[in-house]
Amino acid sequence: MDASAPADRRSTPRPEATPPVRVAVVGAGYLGRFHAEKYANLDGVELVGVADVETANAAEVARHCRSRAFNRHLDLVGRVDAVSIVVPTPLHFAIAGDFLRNGVDVLIEKPMTTTLGEARELIDIAESEGLILQVGHLERFNPAVMAVRERIHKPMFIESHRLSLYQGRSTDVSVVLDLMIHDIDIIMNFVGAPVKSIHASGAAVVSAHCDIANARIEFATGCVANITASRISTKNQRKVRLFQKNAYIAVDFAQREITHIQQTGEAGSAPIPGMTVDQVCFPEGDALEAELRAFVDAVATRREPEVTGEMGYQALEIALNVMEQIDDATRRFGAF
Repeated sequence: MDASAPADRRSTPRPEATPPVRVAVVGAGYLGRFHAEKYANLDGVELVGVADVETANAAEVARHCRSRAFNRHLDLVGRVDAVSIVVPTPLHFAIAGDFLRNGVDVLIEKPMTTTLGEARELIDIAESEGLILQVGHLERFNPAVMAVRERIHKPMFIESHRLSLYQGRSTDVSVVLDLMIHDIDIIMNFVGAPVKSIHASGAAVVSAHCDIANARIEFATGCVANITASRISTKNQRKVRLFQKNAYIAVDFAQREITHIQQTGEAGSAPIPGMTVDQVCFPEGDALEAELRAFVDAVATRREPEVTGEMGYQALEIALNVMEQIDDATRRFGAF
């Protein structure tokens, strides 16, 4: 064959393009709209549709995201590979079960269900069908959490405050499921040990459910976490402080700042002799986009998601324990 002659390209097959992951959002409310917007702009993703029983809501969000509106979530079966379920918590179990039983991977917002029995059933279905079940603990993807993770080594004491101005949203559930469960999940991930005991207190102040709560959690390692959550504060605050051998770490989510005081034995300008202070700002990021990208990647690669159903179950188990203790104390208090 003449080396100068052009090669016959017909015999060389072209590499096939990877098909996009087909996704949909079930729930076109406040948070569901953000899910749809993020999916619509992710590479390698096709937003097939947005479903909601409120037809007008589904139509408006779908139009905004250049997608299609559905009134019934079951109409998405056969059209999608994965879904985000962003509906009120009491509906999570039934809708997630419908998709899992039909071979669709699921991202379910936190808390994953209202009961541990429902959560366990969803986990079992996903495992038996070989499907992805990711729980939407958004703060796992917060740049601060990701930046500080490598600095944490066997913490001995953790204190967190998640305080919010009253907004009137999510008052149909306890502040424990609304806000505290974020910190429960983060702290469990930091400690990586079984829970030994839980002591909790709280009160309903402006709604029918608990608006301010505190939990003291002791882990098998001896680590103690003191967690406070409030949605009736006079200021917004999201901070966590960790104490571990030879070090203290503070994270201010609002100021995007990490303070790491560590023992080095060297003279320095720190208030405590032999300690050095490292103060850094973590980058601003989009936690929701990172969460959805991680979910899509898990769907495409069949890898275990960052926040598994089992992790969601464990966070829910602690949250329900906290709520039960607060409810019991409230009933006893009302008896006097």
